[in-house]
Amino acid sequence: MLKKMGEAVARVARKVNETVESGSDTLDLAECKLVSFPIGIYKVLRNVSDQIHLITLANNELKSLTSKFMTTFSQLRELRLEGNFLHRLPSEVSALQHLKAIDLSRNQFQDFPEQLTTLPALETINLEENEIVDVPVEKLAAMPALRCINLRFNPLNAEVRVIAPPLIKFDMLMSPEGAQAPPP
Repeated sequence: MLKKMGEAVARVARKVNETVESGSDTLDLAECKLVSFPIGIYKVLRNVSDQIHLITLANNELKSLTSKFMTTFSQLRELRLEGNFLHRLPSEVSALQHLKAIDLSRNQFQDFPEQLTTLPALETINLEENEIVDVPVEKLAAMPALRCINLRFNPLNAEVRVIAPPLIKFDMLMSPEGAQAPPP
């Protein structure tokens, strides 16, 4: 068990160092068994955090993200958080004014993360395979850059299915009523 934990820590450290040394605009910490974003990474990346435009934290065990994460990486263009245990986002997600795409699929959202509707550059929202019933259709319709929202395999209420199509000018992907997500 300790050996596996040590390997996971070493893997995270290696990936962070690669990002810093190469001057990359991408930090990929997918499948690192993270339960939270490591605090030490903020110090390591403090001189380059403004240059990071894509962070992937997919397929970890994250239950939440902190406000510090959102404010530190305010220059993000894309955030990939699919396959975690997230059920909400901090209100500081509003600091991500340059964010164009966010992937929150295969998490545990029961409520639509309405803070996303305040992001002016957001073009793509993926919330596939969550537990969302209701969607703020009017707020989504008012988003200037939104082009696509994926709500497949969510138990959306009938009202959303009826109200949304005439109001929206973007692609809203929904499963047929009662459709089940494929097994993992």
